[in-house]
Amino acid sequence: MRGILKRYRDLLPLNSDTPMISLQEGQTPLIPLDSIGKDLGVRLFAKYEGANPTGSFKDRGMVLAVAKAMEAGAKGVICASTGNTSASAAAYAARSGLSCIVLLPKGKVAMGKLAQAMIYGAKAVSVRGNFDEALQLALKAAEESGYAVVNSINRFRLWGQRSVAWEICDELGHAPDRVILPVGNAGNITASWAGFVQYARLGKSAHIPAMTGVQAEGASPLVTGKPFPEPETVATAIRIGRPVSGRRASWAAKMSGGEFLSVSDGEILEAQKMLARREGVFAEPASCAGIAGLYRMAADGRLPKNNEVVAILTGNGLKDPDAVLSGLQLPVETDADPESLRKVLS
Repeated sequence: MRGILKRYRDLLPLNSDTPMISLQEGQTPLIPLDSIGKDLGVRLFAKYEGANPTGSFKDRGMVLAVAKAMEAGAKGVICASTGNTSASAAAYAARSGLSCIVLLPKGKVAMGKLAQAMIYGAKAVSVRGNFDEALQLALKAAEESGYAVVNSINRFRLWGQRSVAWEICDELGHAPDRVILPVGNAGNITASWAGFVQYARLGKSAHIPAMTGVQAEGASPLVTGKPFPEPETVATAIRIGRPVSGRRASWAAKMSGGEFLSVSDGEILEAQKMLARREGVFAEPASCAGIAGLYRMAADGRLPKNNEVVAILTGNGLKDPDAVLSGLQLPVETDADPESLRKVLS
């Protein structure tokens, strides 16, 4: 096993002073989704980023961001987060012996992600405001403290996240026709596109996939063209109203022949259930926005048949169990005897 820094050292901005830290991130499964693909008339794969060490794609960029922060002599790391970034930052800070501060929008972070940040030893601060306000606080605090900001405004974060594109090409042997993924702060679609471009320039891929970003209707600034001062969606990981990387993400979609679209919370939760029950893959709600987006595109006649499509599932389903349990029937109770069980199962 090798982490991102060792596996792709020739493609990353490393030098002899960069600590080669790792939690063995990357090398996540590329899972064929035959049943859903048949519905849509495409060859569909899921890049399951929930298999990363802290359960999300954030680890790919965080390992490089924290390594470069150490190289620069930062006192610690700080971030604003809707959950996944905080968990990843806290884990890699702990691994590296750095202190970590995470600013979380009050009441807007799934408990699974909050638990991760805290068990890793981060100083967690609940901000009475939204993500965008928390990010501004993080930037100000970083100036005063000598901490490194490890949000996606950190260029090393985005560079490390390019590795998902390299892995997709390495595993398929080529770039797919389309890559679809959820969009919150818009760093991941930007980074993935840059990764495909880098591989194409090196002659490792013949083309660049159509980068397709999916947002929740209640937090869809890149679809509507206007900010959402109070974003709201069950998909907490993409509950962001002013994407920091929005302009670059729009360029990535345009240059690759892709697009942005939005789906409802109902469509997201239905896609999550379908992915689990028909394919055996459990991903957090935000991850499933991409699957919901494919069904929306197919219904509108905008999904070419027989295309090869990769849906990037950005986070593990256990990141946000409350979203799942709210829509499921709780276990049925029975007495501990065969007759009672037969009655329940009949």
